[in-house]
Amino acid sequence: MPKYANRNGNSGVDSYEYGNDWIVVTFTTGSTYRYSYRSAGAENIEQMKILADAGSGLNSFIMKNPRVRKGYE
Repeated sequence: MPKYANRNGNSGVDSYEYGNDWIVVTFTTGSTYRYSYRSAGAENIEQMKILADAGSGLNSFIMKNPRVRKGYE
């Protein structure tokens, strides 16, 4: 699983991995969550992939978006 770049230095995300319609995020607490098109919405998953690859904003996006925050499988 690729390490999250954490460009701002204060993210709660440790690593991530994704496929066509899902993303798995591991947080610095050790918790791992899988999100999918079905559970969190296609638009949200695609945005999460962009943020994950950029290494910035993923944790904030998850925390500020109720559908994503509670949309894990």
